[in-house]
Amino acid sequence: MSSQPARRYRYYDLLLAAFVTVLLCSNVIGAGKAAVITLPVLGEVTYGAGILFFPISYLFGDILTEVYGYAHDRRAVWAGFAALVFAAIMSLVVVSLTPASNEYMVSYQRGLETVFGNTWRIIVASITAFWAGSLANAYVMAKMKIWSGGRFLWMRTIGSTAVGEAIDSSLFYMMAFYAIWPTEQVISVAIAQYFLKTGWEVVMTPVTYQVVGWLKRKEEEDYLDIGTDFNPFRVKV
Repeated sequence: MSSQPARRYRYYDLLLAAFVTVLLCSNVIGAGKAAVITLPVLGEVTYGAGILFFPISYLFGDILTEVYGYAHDRRAVWAGFAALVFAAIMSLVVVSLTPASNEYMVSYQRGLETVFGNTWRIIVASITAFWAGSLANAYVMAKMKIWSGGRFLWMRTIGSTAVGEAIDSSLFYMMAFYAIWPTEQVISVAIAQYFLKTGWEVVMTPVTYQVVGWLKRKEEEDYLDIGTDFNPFRVKV
C-alpha cells in the first residue's frame, strides 16, 4: 500500500525560518551581554540581554505544536539545533584565522574574540539546553492538548513553557558554569532567568491566541497528537 503524501502547509516554512532566525540572533547577538534593570522590591537585577528575545523561540514552539503538531515542531527544533552547531563551528574557524597585519584588523580580531570566542563548554551547554528544553516544551504542549481536549490554550502554553524553560535554564547554567561560579550563584542566576523567561510567555499569551487562531483558520488545521511517535531523535514528520 502506498502511504498518503504529507500535507503541505502555506505558512509552516515561514514560521520555521522565523524560528531559526530568532534562535540564532538571540544566541549570537544577545547572549554575551549582561544588562541591568531596576525592579520594584527586587532592586537592581542583572540579566543576559538574549533573554529579551530567546523566549520568542518558545512562543514559536507553542504555535507550531498547537497548530501543526509535535512532529512539525520537532523538525523545527532539529533545524535550529543544526543552525546553532553550524554557527558554533563557523565562529571557531573565523576567530582562529590569522588576521591581516594592520591596526584595523588587529582591533577587529579582538572584537571577534570577545563576541564569538565563547568556550566550547558554553557552546555545548547552550545547544544541549535548547534541544532538551524545546523538545520537552513541545511534548508537554502536545500531551496537555490531548488531555484537555484542545481547551485551555493559555494553560498549555504557560505549562509547557514552565517545564521547557526549567530544563533549559537548569542544564545551561549547570553545564556552563558549575565549578566556575560559586554554586549558589549558578542556582540564583538560573532561577532568575527561569522566572523572567516564563514570565515572557504569560505576557505574550494574548498574542499567542491571536496568531494561533489566525493560523488555524488559514491552514484549516488544528492538529491533535493522537498516535504520534514522540521519539525526540526523529526528524521526519
